[in-house]
Amino acid sequence: MRTPLCDEFGIEYPIFAFTPSEHVAAAVSRAGGLGVLGCVRFNDTDELEQTLSWLDDNTDGKPYGVDIVMPMKIPTEGKSVDLKAMIPQDHIDFVDRTLQKLGVPPLPEGEGREGVLGWLHSVARSHLDVALNHRPVLIANALGSPPVDVIEKCHEHGLKVAALAGAAKHALSHVQNGVDIIVAQGYEAGGHTGEIASMVLQPDIVDAVGPDVPVLGAGGIGSGRQIAASLALGSQGVWTGSIWLGTEEYQNLQSNSGWTEAFTRATSSDTVRTRIYTGKPARLLKTKWTEAWAEEGAPQPLPMPLQNLLVSDAHNRINASGDPDVISMPIGQIVGRMNEVRPVADVVASLVAEFEEAVGRLNKVV
Repeated sequence: MRTPLCDEFGIEYPIFAFTPSEHVAAAVSRAGGLGVLGCVRFNDTDELEQTLSWLDDNTDGKPYGVDIVMPMKIPTEGKSVDLKAMIPQDHIDFVDRTLQKLGVPPLPEGEGREGVLGWLHSVARSHLDVALNHRPVLIANALGSPPVDVIEKCHEHGLKVAALAGAAKHALSHVQNGVDIIVAQGYEAGGHTGEIASMVLQPDIVDAVGPDVPVLGAGGIGSGRQIAASLALGSQGVWTGSIWLGTEEYQNLQSNSGWTEAFTRATSSDTVRTRIYTGKPARLLKTKWTEAWAEEGAPQPLPMPLQNLLVSDAHNRINASGDPDVISMPIGQIVGRMNEVRPVADVVASLVAEFEEAVGRLNKVV
């Protein structure tokens, strides 16, 4: 499973693992892949500073990456803009009514937190500044190309830049802006995703950007067979996300029985692509929460970042309640294969073993 990206980053396997958990990211890097820490959950730069220091100390000197959420176009934001005041009262009332209807209790007194501010451009820039004081080898952007000055700043510090693309034209734009690695994320993926399936998207992007730009296949990848298919389509590695939600290490970040029951019982048909999570199309687990937003009379989701500010406290309450019928979870169609909780090292080992078996089977055919 060795490709040029392995030598580029000093890793054993071209398996890139996006995760909001530093414990998962560190375990993937120690197992030979490249753990990539999602930073959107960090409102406090001091907390991110501590987390990246922990990663520095717990990856056995092996490389890791950081994922930020930064739009190419710089939005108007700052102290002069009260974002919460821009949220219509009708939307607030709908969320309150829905939580009550679904039986979601309030958080205990004193708990809760400000809306997730990592969706704001200014906060994402602060995440980058913190990351540059540590030792990531890759900065990935979940919303395509970051601004050119950000790409140049990363290059000045010796970091590679990756950006997600859901169409060949987006990938070409990323390359023109200076992005080094394209993540071709298919429709099957969890979280923000486009409308083209991986089987079609990957060769489209590989052919569009040419042989000098590495492409990572993403979306619906949770087995070694799927990694083999991705490399056969021309990608140099894979970008994985959902499968790490079902690992023991992830329980350090999100631990309740409802969460585990929700994904272990789900099939590949139990997801929905919707704007209710952040304001941009994202694939979530289909639950009573997502269904409520699809009912007649429900308001239309707000644009990013207003939608996230609207629902962030609701998500905290839903997840704390532990009700698997309601829980709000960004996850891809690969959830149908996530039937048990396993250590990260076991997941990596099974990916590699299945890959080798698949390639061996193909060699017999050839």
